[in-house]
This record gives sequence, C-alpha cells and structure tokens, in this order.
Amino acid sequence: MSEVKTEAKPITLTHGAVKQLQRIKAEQNIPEHYGLRIGVKGGGCSGFSYMLGFDDSKDNDSTYEIEGIKVYMQKSHAIYLLGMEIDWLDGLQNRGFAFNNPNAKETCGCGTSFSA
Repeated sequence: MSEVKTEAKPITLTHGAVKQLQRIKAEQNIPEHYGLRIGVKGGGCSGFSYMLGFDDSKDNDSTYEIEGIKVYMQKSHAIYLLGMEIDWLDGLQNRGFAFNNPNAKETCGCGTSFSA
C-alpha cells in the first residue's frame, strides 16, 4: 500500500464534488478502505477518457488525501491529470462530474474525453 502524500495535490475537488462523492460512498456502502480512483484510459471521441470510481489501492498507485477523501492515481496518469479540477454540476442542462483539465488540448462536447 502506498504512503499517503501530504505535499501538493495533483488535482482539486470542489466542495460540490466532495459532497457528491461522500453521498455516493455512503449510499453504495463502499468499503471504508477504498479510495477514489482517478485516471485516464484510451478511448472516447477525443483520444482519452476519464476514469472516476471507488477502488482498492494497487501497487503502482500514488495515494493522496484531498478534502478528506483518499485518492488513488496511477503514477503514469499524473502527466495527464496534474492541475485538474473535478466539479459536480447539478443544473437543468448538465448533471454529473465535470473535469476541468488544463492539460487537455481538445475536449469533446460531453466533457468526458480529451486529447493531450
């Protein structure tokens, strides 16, 4: 298991995102030792898609404590995610997590995929 890093955090979670993540974790009875996995995978209309979900720690993870939430991120994904903000939108037009990524050269219309 990775040591929890306390220095500069690679991503930011807004108050709305934290509140929604805590609600999801409680409603779905996610095990206490699970953390929020943030990552990327190939695919989507722009080249990469974001991954967001609760998971157990893996050997190649960096572990962070962000706004009271344990966050797991594969070390190789940091180059794509550094400086990203995750927000929660709850409006008439959009509802869900929004990824504001300064590393994205292009994003798709739905906001869940990007190119770097």
